Amino acid sequence: MERKRWECSALPNGWKREEVTRKSGLSAGKSDVYYFSPTGKKFRSKPQLARYLGNSMDLSSFDFRTGKMIMSKLNKNRQRLRHDHGVPNKGKPDLNTSLPVRQTASIFKQPVTRVTNHPSNKVKTDPQKVVEQPRQLFWERKLGGLNAYDIAEELMKTMDLPKGLQAVGPGYTDKTLLSAIASALHTTSGPITGQLSAAVEKNPGVWLNTAQPLCKAFLVTDEDIRKQEELVYSVRKRLEEALMADMLAHIEEAASDTEPLKEETNGSEEMEAV
Repeated sequence: MERKRWECSALPNGWKREEVTRKSGLSAGKSDVYYFSPTGKKFRSKPQLARYLGNSMDLSSFDFRTGKMIMSKLNKNRQRLRHDHGVPNKGKPDLNTSLPVRQTASIFKQPVTRVTNHPSNKVKTDPQKVVEQPRQLFWERKLGGLNAYDIAEELMKTMDLPKGLQAVGPGYTDKTLLSAIASALHTTSGPITGQLSAAVEKNPGVWLNTAQPLCKAFLVTDEDIRKQEELVYSVRKRLEEALMADMLAHIEEAASDTEPLKEETNGSEEMEAV
């Protein structure tokens, strides 16, 4: 292993950053990052570092990997703090995962039951009658423009859809179709088949099935399932090998850290014997 240690300017004086590059094994070429306090205490992760520093330093914009403050995140945090001070608290955020629906008054007749405290009154209910709120057409277009970013604020690459999945409707793209299919899998208990009616391509506003994503009808074969199982198995196998190599590297590093301590102990025992 190759070790490099230097002062970390993003942390208080006396803090050092160490980068250990692996020379052998499946993870050869990869590096691990550690931080050392002025007293020599070692930290392996950002949560450990945050717990140790406490409220003395804000690490929300600190990149543990590079040892630098991400300026774009720092500016966003400052803008959010200024906005939070100027706007009163609006309560907890809305974490509802239900799909967006049309927010208008219903035009359909609704059953009305008048309830009073008179003991002879009876409330009649019909459990078979379920009134469904109509869904808004082409609501999936609201998902357009949403992107995923990693911790370094780099745009993550989207998934490549199979050739059999083709979008239907005005202004649809592969990115919008992927979001629509993911939403349908998340909120629908039934099978996802796409639009079964061929007329939806000519007039989607009339023949659209709102319970299905806006894509042409597709069929998943046994061969597709077999290929996906092989892909998942190979990815899990690589992940297992990577985790095993990482564990062995940590064991080797821990053993190398304890060797100087043994040498110092042996040296002190020899001095006492003399």
